[in-house]
Amino acid sequence: MSKKKGEKKEKAGRKKAPGGAHDLAPALAGAARSMRTVHSRNLLEAGLYSGQDGVILELAEGEALTPGELAHRLGVKAPTMTRTIGRMEAQGFVQRKPDGGDGRQVKVHLTPLGLHSLEKINLATAATNSKALEDFSDKEIRTLLKLLKALNRNLIGEAQSEDEEEVVTD
Repeated sequence: MSKKKGEKKEKAGRKKAPGGAHDLAPALAGAARSMRTVHSRNLLEAGLYSGQDGVILELAEGEALTPGELAHRLGVKAPTMTRTIGRMEAQGFVQRKPDGGDGRQVKVHLTPLGLHSLEKINLATAATNSKALEDFSDKEIRTLLKLLKALNRNLIGEAQSEDEEEVVTD
């Protein structure tokens, strides 16, 4: 079966555009993985392990928190947080102290070394951001942030509805 010249051109013009919506999840996951890898390397150069920056930043808000509160705020499981706190305590970044109001609870406090590490975290974060946004214009950065925030809002709604479904019992 032969095709007319006009039909061939029309079909060629309908080529699938690169970068369709089906490419979003793998592209975003790859970018997030690369960002975490570079950020982890920058933190390690500052004497910190990945994840410790989040603990320090939460505690730097000024309030001592229980390990459970930290785990919840950072979106990790309690045993993971307990191991992280143990490592950070051994490094001198945090200290566990009994809660004055409830002796059964402990609260995690920043030490002076932990507080001093804020500058290192900020430098590591700035280096990571600088590398990630290399060759981006200010307008592109604003657009990227706007789109990522919108994407996150969409996904948070989905994640919350899934959490609500899990809570329902018969």
